[in-house]
Amino acid sequence: MKILCWNSDDTIWQHWLKIMPSQSDVVRVVSREHAMAELSRQASAFNYCFVFLDDENFSEMVESVVEIKAQFSDLKLVAFPNRSSQAAALRMLSNGINGQCNPYIAQEQLLLVLSVIDSGEIWGGKVFIQQLIKQTAKRDHAFTDNTALEVLSDREKDVALFVAKGFTNKQIAFEMDIVERTVKAHLTAIFKKLHVKDRLALALLVQG
Repeated sequence: MKILCWNSDDTIWQHWLKIMPSQSDVVRVVSREHAMAELSRQASAFNYCFVFLDDENFSEMVESVVEIKAQFSDLKLVAFPNRSSQAAALRMLSNGINGQCNPYIAQEQLLLVLSVIDSGEIWGGKVFIQQLIKQTAKRDHAFTDNTALEVLSDREKDVALFVAKGFTNKQIAFEMDIVERTVKAHLTAIFKKLHVKDRLALALLVQG
């Protein structure tokens, strides 16, 4: 596994060296320019890109992460913010970032994160993702005017609208009087029809 690490903090870098997966090939860069140069030269060679977001240039770093993901969409990118910011998390996750973690994450947790991301999921914790969706939810009438949903069946539209309100699969199943397995089947069809990868992307699309 080859990992590009943009990390300018020596203390956190030493911690990362201790927790990296065994037999991983780690390349460190300390600036946006250096990171972009490495990716422009050999993006396909990297399995992951880890980015530490320091306090001093936090907002700028968030935008750099979004920019990297936009330019290298196939790259699995994990952000390690040094502060808690739901606005920053929403900005990054809604733009395709694969996950965010505490910079001082333990090795066992990091391995779990990579496993989840490799399976195609976003790492951020289901509860946190649901909170993000709920916080970005608008009034009901804003959802029904979304023309993107026209490709969905009536039942699929109902599921999509519930997701946009922050409902879990269990809650959706209860509201629609169906089993959770059916909700999951609807979501699979919805993701395919709307070309979205996950609940957060779906919620943001529905919310317009």
